[in-house]
Amino acid sequence: MVSLLPMTEAHLDSIEELEAQIFGIGKWSRGMFQSELEAPARHYRVAHAEAVGVVGYAGVFLGESSQVMTIGVAPQWQRRGIGASLLADLIQAAREWGAKEMLLEVRVDAHPPQAMYKSFGFRRVGIRKNYYQAEGVDALVMHKQLRKGPGPIGSEVTA
Repeated sequence: MVSLLPMTEAHLDSIEELEAQIFGIGKWSRGMFQSELEAPARHYRVAHAEAVGVVGYAGVFLGESSQVMTIGVAPQWQRRGIGASLLADLIQAAREWGAKEMLLEVRVDAHPPQAMYKSFGFRRVGIRKNYYQAEGVDALVMHKQLRKGPGPIGSEVTA
């Protein structure tokens, strides 16, 4: 059984290991995670499996336009719904905060995460060239409307 728990500094050793496995040279440092945990308007969770420990993590910057900061799931735990559970938790936190929309960046070559985001109603709105500089990879920018209001290009949309 996997539970979602608030991320704490005690989880950072495990997250550092997973971050290297998942993101390689583009990984976040421990200091980046510590800064995020200390920053205002953040919501971070870990996916914790009994007898195993941390198998995933995710975080969001909360604002009118909320931004998914990271989602990572251990390779051997992928395709079990953990990423989807983490994303659903981030979306719920943003809605409770009062966000109108949510944005994220994902590697253009990361097709399974893109499919998951699309299944949650995110849609492509642009490309950020060389966003993942360590690897020289572009990012696909995706957007989800969380409540009624102007859309990303000023059109009226419904959530």
